[in-house]
Amino acid sequence: MGKTIAIANQKGGVGKTTTAINLAASLAVLEFKTLLIDADPQANATSGLGFDPKEIESSIYECIIEHVDPKSVIRESSTPNLYLLPAHIDLVGAEIEMINLPDREKMMQQAVAKIKNDYDFVIIDCSPSLGLITVNALTAADSVIVPVQCEYFALEGLGKLLNTIKIVQARLNPHLDIEGILLTMFDVRLRLSRQVVDEVKTHFQQMVFETIISRNTRLSEAPSFGETIIMHDATSTGAVNYLNLAREILQKNKLVASINLNSGE
Repeated sequence: MGKTIAIANQKGGVGKTTTAINLAASLAVLEFKTLLIDADPQANATSGLGFDPKEIESSIYECIIEHVDPKSVIRESSTPNLYLLPAHIDLVGAEIEMINLPDREKMMQQAVAKIKNDYDFVIIDCSPSLGLITVNALTAADSVIVPVQCEYFALEGLGKLLNTIKIVQARLNPHLDIEGILLTMFDVRLRLSRQVVDEVKTHFQQMVFETIISRNTRLSEAPSFGETIIMHDATSTGAVNYLNLAREILQKNKLVASINLNSGE
């Protein structure tokens, strides 16, 4: 049975989609069959894998609202072992359409259940909100990764997200775990970045991944080419960081024996 991991933070600009795309790609190149679900109406994970959202005829929206079989919607990416369940702007209206439906929080869970066993990992890129689609993703997931940028106000809103996770655990998905808090956009030259790392580790201790995602030009430019960082520049700091994150997750889930971490610091 595959493991489903949601990437969630209601704050925008924290590296959430970058993490979803490149963690999924890293797991794929480590020979784990991986599905990336784009659950964000902005469809950045879809375009980040080289697909034009405007040309997507069926998406996660149809799977949730119209109960279309997700197997018929999934696309194969240019990265071996990496597949995409794309998003479309129509997803914006999904929350309104779902509002009066029974089990509205479990509609994505029902769709994911049909395909979960076909993959080693399912990664869900959530929208930057705590709305119904994000709650659906958390209900469908086994665990959640929370990206936190190494910048001022890093912890702002994090308590609200963790409270939402607790509510989902209590009412909808008692098996939901926090896979870890991931520090992103780390700049070794800035004292502020180091202070944020220390602050987050002091607050959350063992919940924080050892791997830290550094600021990296190649990582930032890869989506404009419709490529993952692995395909764009496999030797870059960003690629090394995300491969190390994948290995850390594999070790945590007892799928590899040992790893050699290089956090980019």
